Amino acid sequence: MSNYRMTVSYDGRAYLGWQRHGDKPTVQYALEQAVEQLFGVRAAVRGSGRTDRGAHANGQVASVELPAGLQPEDIKEQLNSVLAKDLRVVDVREVPDDFHACDSAIGKRYRYVIWNDKKLPKDRDGRVWHVTSSLDVQAMIDACSVFEGEHDFASFATRPNFKQKMTHRTVTMAVINHELPVITFDICADGFLYKMVRNIVRAIVKVGEGRYTREDLCRILEAKDRKAAPGTAPASGLYLESVYYSKEEMSEDVNRGF
Repeated sequence: MSNYRMTVSYDGRAYLGWQRHGDKPTVQYALEQAVEQLFGVRAAVRGSGRTDRGAHANGQVASVELPAGLQPEDIKEQLNSVLAKDLRVVDVREVPDDFHACDSAIGKRYRYVIWNDKKLPKDRDGRVWHVTSSLDVQAMIDACSVFEGEHDFASFATRPNFKQKMTHRTVTMAVINHELPVITFDICADGFLYKMVRNIVRAIVKVGEGRYTREDLCRILEAKDRKAAPGTAPASGLYLESVYYSKEEMSEDVNRGF
């Protein structure tokens, strides 16, 4: 067997997230079914991390062990021939045996997309957060720097049934770009807590609505308490864009400004 790294993109609208959940429609289950069908092995497809139900990816990374001797381009073509059109393998490469999509990662970049207009085109439904009220984009841009650097992000971590042991993360860059009605928020960090990006976005949009100030965000961050922060932005606008396995990869992405 050989170890392969796959870069995967998907439209999350038809899936209950990444994580396998019995035979329910998840991205991991779809990939594992395709691997078994094509290559005759029941192999775990290990993702770089879970994405929420309804969230999307352009650069999710997964690792899988397949029979030795397979050519990466052939693996890609065969998988795409049986997968649904909303789930694509965009790159495959053979990697060392000790490569693990999650454990080997040193950082990630997410993008969150907001559609700021009264009307939403049909093809954007489920692919953005539709915010109908007018937003102060400059105030949102100015607020982003609050999150850069090393911080305790406990106020922006939604805890599931397990308690996170460590809530410190280092955000390399957080930026907003806009070409209205589209507003995009990109954030790059060495790791992310559960629903951290969606919670940060909700707070930033509160600033755009005039309901919070930049100073309010500083106060919420310092509180280290989820109850001090507002709710959670919808999963529909969230995209996993890149997973980094070297400092060079991360630096190149950050220097390009995403």
